[in-house]
Amino acid sequence: MSNLAVVATRGSLAESVHQVSLAVTDPDGRLVAFTGDPELVTYWRSASKPFQLYPLIADGGVARFGLDTPMVALACASHNAEPRHREVGAQWLQQLGLPEDALACGGHLSLWSAQADAMIREGIAPSPLWSNCSGKHAGMLALARLHGWPIEGCNAFPHSVQVEVSASIAAWTGVPEADLLWGVDGCTAAAVALPIRAMAEAYARLGTSDDPSLRLIREAMLAEPFLIAGTDRLETVLMQAWPGRVIAKIGAEGVFSAALPGLGLGLTLKVHDGHMKAAGVALVEALVELTRRFGAGQEWPINALAPWHRPEILNTRDVVTGGYTTVGKMTFA
Repeated sequence: MSNLAVVATRGSLAESVHQVSLAVTDPDGRLVAFTGDPELVTYWRSASKPFQLYPLIADGGVARFGLDTPMVALACASHNAEPRHREVGAQWLQQLGLPEDALACGGHLSLWSAQADAMIREGIAPSPLWSNCSGKHAGMLALARLHGWPIEGCNAFPHSVQVEVSASIAAWTGVPEADLLWGVDGCTAAAVALPIRAMAEAYARLGTSDDPSLRLIREAMLAEPFLIAGTDRLETVLMQAWPGRVIAKIGAEGVFSAALPGLGLGLTLKVHDGHMKAAGVALVEALVELTRRFGAGQEWPINALAPWHRPEILNTRDVVTGGYTTVGKMTFA
C-alpha cells in the first residue's frame, strides 16, 4: 500500500482500515509531501481557528480589550473545559462586558473523558463556557464589539464578522473567497471547506510569517499549549514535549493541522471516515517521517507520544486485544 492508512488490528487480523489524505507544503504553497489526495476539499473545522481569530488581532483587538497571551491562545483552542480553560473564558467575557449567554456556542460535555465523567457524577449542566469553542466565540463577539457591529448573529453569515473571517482565510490559504465553501460547525459558527493543500499552506505561514498579528497568534499558541487542548490531549502533549517546534490543532471528523516552524512546513490531514483516534495516529506518524527526513539533529519526543504513535486496544479488563498501526508512506515531491 503506497498511500498512508491507519489500521486497527484485533488478534492477527486487520479489523478496520482508515484511509488518510495529507498534504505538506512550504509557506509559498509548494507541495513537499502528500498521501492520498492533497487537493481533497473538506471542512477545516476547528483547525481553522487561528485564522478566524486573525481579523480581531489585525484590527487592533489586543489593545482595545486588553487581551493577554492566555486569552489569545484560548480563542484558538478546542479545550477540555478544565478549570483554567473556563477561567480564561470568563476573563474574555469580563473584558467584553458581556454575559455568558452571549456566547452562541452552547455547552457540551468535556472532550476529556475524566472531566466528562465528573460532570455526569456531579450533575453539572454544561453552559457555554464549557464548550470547547468558547474562546473562538468570544473572539467573534470581540470583533463585533470592536467595529460597533451587532453581536447577535456574529457566528454566522451574512454578519460582517464572518465576512472578515472569510477574507482572512482566503488571504492565508491562497484560495479565492469565491471558491470557499461554507457550512455550519457543531458550535453554530460558520465552517469553511477548501483543499487540504491550502490548509497546509496556511499552517506553514502560521509557523513562519513575520506578519505581526499572525506572529502574535503563533507565539500565544506556543506559550500556552495547555490552553489549546488540555490534559491527555495530543495537541497539548505534543507541544509540551517538543516546545517551540510544533503547533498542532485538531479539527472534528478526522482533521489535524500542524506547523513546524523550524522546518518551515505546514501540514493538514483528513482521515476519510472521520475516525478521530486514527487522525492522531496519522499525525504522529507524519511528524515522525518529516522529522527523519528534514529535521537532522532534532530529538523526537517519541516516549511522550507513545499513546498516540502505536496505541494499544484494551478490553474491559484492560487486556490488550490489538492496536493501531500505520501502513504505507507519504510521497515526497
